[in-house]
Amino acid sequence: MKSNLSRFRGYFEQTAKLMIGVPDYDTYLEHMRTRHPDQPAMTYTEFLDNRLQARYGAGKAGCC
Repeated sequence: MKSNLSRFRGYFEQTAKLMIGVPDYDTYLEHMRTRHPDQPAMTYTEFLDNRLQARYGAGKAGCC
């Protein structure tokens, strides 16, 4: 029972973070380990900067 509750809590936290725009660094690290083992993973700071640039972009015009 406790393991199911812990797993649900993890999914809930991940979903909530993604909903407000906070990327999941642990998921990124797992992806890099399994899909790109020959490439170094970004640090948390590099990852966060990369995600912010991807979301908001530099020099892109807004709605106005």
